[in-house]
Order: sequence, then structure tokens, then C-alpha cells
Amino acid sequence: MLRWFIRRKLDAEEKKLGVSIDYIRHVLDVSPTAFFRFAAIMPLANSRKVLPKEAWFTALIATLQYEDCGPCLQIGVNQARQSGVDRDLIQAVLDGSLDLFPPELVDVYHFTRSIVTSAGDEGDLRETLRQRYGERGLIELAFAIASSRIPPTVKRALGYAQSCRQVTVSV
Repeated sequence: MLRWFIRRKLDAEEKKLGVSIDYIRHVLDVSPTAFFRFAAIMPLANSRKVLPKEAWFTALIATLQYEDCGPCLQIGVNQARQSGVDRDLIQAVLDGSLDLFPPELVDVYHFTRSIVTSAGDEGDLRETLRQRYGERGLIELAFAIASSRIPPTVKRALGYAQSCRQVTVSV
């Protein structure tokens, strides 16, 4: 009965996200305990309180673009649109068109790329972002980056990752 209920919730979430989440169903089928552990870390992905949504989704999309060029990235784009992020900003993040970014988001984009590529040059940007968004905002930014890496990694490890495909900005 519990699995049936969870599957219905997953079906609804899949419809909302606009992309298959079969890998999560697989985890549920194999190990409900593992599913609940995975579900327990997802609040980390929704812990934005002070960071502006544009900064949050710039980091999320830039991370997902590095980690996954398919369904997970599409989910991030869909979530950004559903949260009211301007489609031109989303497209600019996808294109890396920094000249179209507001200056504060250029810093977020460069910081995120530095973190995900382990470039090691994020020190000055960290301080700039800390000054701009506060310590809580920096923590939220770190959570946006870290939590965005989990689903693509789990999907790849379980064999559910798909090859690259066109990401659309409209929901």
C-alpha cells in the first residue's frame, strides 16, 4: 500500500517536472529504505530562504549543465520557469552569454563553474558573494550546487542517464 501511494506521488512529480524519474522508481522497487534515504536529502535542494531565486537557479542550472546535459538539466530549467525566473535569463545561463547577465549573477555563474570544475580560483568570488548575500546566502548557494549534483550522479551510477538532448526553456 505504501509503495502504491509513493508511486502515485512520483507520477505526479514526474508530470510536474516534465521528465521521466524512472531511476527513483527503481530505487523504491529495490529498496524502500534506500528510497527514503534519498528522499531525506532532497530538502537540501529546496532550502532557499535568503538567496534570490535568480542566483539560486543560475547556480543550479550551471551545475546541472556541467553534470548532465539531458533530463536533469531540463528539470532544473522547468523548475526555474515554474518559479518565475525570466526565460531570457535561463537561456543566457544555458548559452553562457555572460554579457546578458546582471553583474551579480555573473559572479554566481563564475563561482559555480569554479566549484564544479574544481578550478580552485573561487576565493575572491566567495568573499564577494558572502558580502552580497550574507553567510546564509552563501550556504544556500553551496546547497544549490551540491544538491544539483546528486540526481545526475545517482542516475549515471544506476545506468539511467540518457545521452545529450536539446533542452527547451519553455515549460
